[in-house]
Amino acid sequence: MKKLVILTGAGISAESGIKTFRDSDGLWEGHDVMEVASAEGYLKNPALVLEFYNQRRKQLLEVTPNKAHFNLAKLESDFNVEIITQNVDDLHERAGSTRITHLHGELLKVRSTGDEKDVLEWKKKLVLGNLCKKNYQLRPHIVWFGEMVPLLEKAIKITQTADILVIIGTSMQVYPAASLVDYVKPNTPIYFIDPKPKVSVNDYNNFTIIKDFASNGTNTLSMYLKRYK
Repeated sequence: MKKLVILTGAGISAESGIKTFRDSDGLWEGHDVMEVASAEGYLKNPALVLEFYNQRRKQLLEVTPNKAHFNLAKLESDFNVEIITQNVDDLHERAGSTRITHLHGELLKVRSTGDEKDVLEWKKKLVLGNLCKKNYQLRPHIVWFGEMVPLLEKAIKITQTADILVIIGTSMQVYPAASLVDYVKPNTPIYFIDPKPKVSVNDYNNFTIIKDFASNGTNTLSMYLKRYK
């Protein structure tokens, strides 16, 4: 089987009803992003940050995977599929995909502020006073602005093994995730699915743009991929 590496971003989950990272005015649910998605914001107002993620968690538990998520899961029948996602939701998992790397963390997990390796599954509200076994406050298991991306090296190694690279629902403007495309082997086929692509076929070698939303775009992708089976 050929190795198919898929990079996904907010656009693929938007069709399930999850809002993309920021509204056009630069606010996230009415908040400046740095207030709710940075270590500085957490130190300034931890209760606000915890409640912000409580609302995101509640919303996630109310939505379901969409056709694009299921289409990607089906590809495991014909390819060795690895998904690297910027998304913190679990919609890929719920759709049936089995190998997923969450670059920016996972919304349904929390971790200790005293030991970042102490990670717990978490589907309920997280409030001040929820402590780990060593009595440190628990925080969302999310990579905030200004923090290191622990799984970046793993994602680079996965990308380097790709026979085919697919990019869905991300503008490829957010770093360091956007840099992953630079690690594929020369002349690796790259497919980019986006309704309003900000890149052109001249930006990369062997590059195909599918100008569509994720659900329809993954249908088209399946037809392209038949040649690699």
